[in-house]
Parts: sequence; C-alpha cells; structure tokens
Amino acid sequence: MGIRSQLTYRVSFAVTAFGNFAATAFDFVTILLMFTQVDALGGFSLPEVAFLYGTSATAFGLCDLVMGSVDRVGARVRDGTLDVLLLRPAPVLAQVAADRFSLRRVGRVVQGGAVLGYALGAADIDWDVARVVLVPVMLVCGGLIFAAVFVAGAAFQFWAQDAAEVQSAFTYGGTALLQYPPGLFAKDLVRGVVFVVPLAFVNWLPALYVLGRPLPLGMPDWVGFLAPAVGAACCAVAGLAWRKGVRAYRSTGS
Repeated sequence: MGIRSQLTYRVSFAVTAFGNFAATAFDFVTILLMFTQVDALGGFSLPEVAFLYGTSATAFGLCDLVMGSVDRVGARVRDGTLDVLLLRPAPVLAQVAADRFSLRRVGRVVQGGAVLGYALGAADIDWDVARVVLVPVMLVCGGLIFAAVFVAGAAFQFWAQDAAEVQSAFTYGGTALLQYPPGLFAKDLVRGVVFVVPLAFVNWLPALYVLGRPLPLGMPDWVGFLAPAVGAACCAVAGLAWRKGVRAYRSTGS
C-alpha cells in the first residue's frame, strides 16, 4: 500500500528519488576530489577505491531500502504505539520494516550500483569463476550483515529507548568506513570490524580477494569466502536479540 501511494504522484517520487541519488553521490564526489591531489589512496587506485565504495554503498542501499525503518523502534517503545503492532496477526519485525516504507531510498541503490559498474569496467581485475561469483554474493551477504546490525540495534532500543544514533554509528558509519581501503585505519579498528562487529565481511575481505590485494591482519585469502557464513551467523544473533527485546517489552503502563 505504501509503494502504491508513493507511485501515485510519479513526478514527486522521481524528484525525491533523484534527490536521494544526488545526496549520496556527494560521498563519491569527495573521493574524486581527493584523487585530483593524489594518484593513490592507501595504495589503491581510483577504480579500486570505487569498487570498495560501490560494493559498500550498494549492499547498504539494499538493506536500507528494506530495513531502514527499524530505527523507529525506540520512538514506538517510548510512546507505546508498538502495542498496535503486537496485536496484529503478522510478525512485528516485518511490520516495523514496512512502517513508513520509503521507496525513494532506491536512489541510493542506483547510485552505488552506478559507481560499482564503473569500477568493474575500469579496475584491473584478473577475473575467474570465483571472482565473478563472489561479487553478487558479496552484495547479498553485505546487505544481510547490515540488516543484522539494524535489527540488533533496534532490539537494543527496547531497553535504551533512545539509541537510534548509536545504531547509526554502526550502519551509516559502517558503510562510510568500508568505502575506503583498510590500510588507512588503525589496526585496532580493523580488528574491531573483523572480530567484534564483522562489517569487514560486507566488502573489505571479499573485495580485497577480488582485487588481488592481500587481506588485512595477515589473514589468508579464503577468509574472503566466509561472508555467507558470517552473514547467517549475524542474522541468527540479531534474531535472538530481537526476540528477547520483544519479550522484554512492557508498554508504557498508561
């Protein structure tokens, strides 16, 4: 119903979707401006950085399109309107994800996909079957990992009630981090996004294998193929956290 209502005014939808496209494009414009002053960033050429940017932005865009509304859970917990969702014969998480669904977010997906398309054509990649398969797998698994972070952050809001910005630090902040080569960051930060909040499996580790670059922290190349397993594990943990959060919900008492 939300999609039908948004498409009723096609010009308005096109303008807002283009606005979303243009706003997110400024992130890549920043990278382009950097390369007017340097030939490489962290040892990576422009097409290689564009590949990191494109995979991160597209995976996050897909997740944000489907799950971006779950950051409103904190507001529903505070005002007690989550009760309405609990009374309906449908999964609460699905209802939260569909709450104020914004189709204009497809602009972020298109923008990230456009940069990825440029990178695939311009980067010097030694293509083989494994690399060809790994690119779409990376996007799907990256979206799942981001979705797990969204859901885990939403579950945390059942107790914190106002932690949307904390959640954004790992979602929006995470996608910005992954758009740049890992060599630019401190090793402790890299360890954190590999072993603590495994955002590195969104694109860093599989993308470095595709680009023929050594993985950070001296890890072997086969680690780049663990994204599906990591994505499944993250979704399982996030699902448990969400279930526990829903069971802990006690409404407002009013």
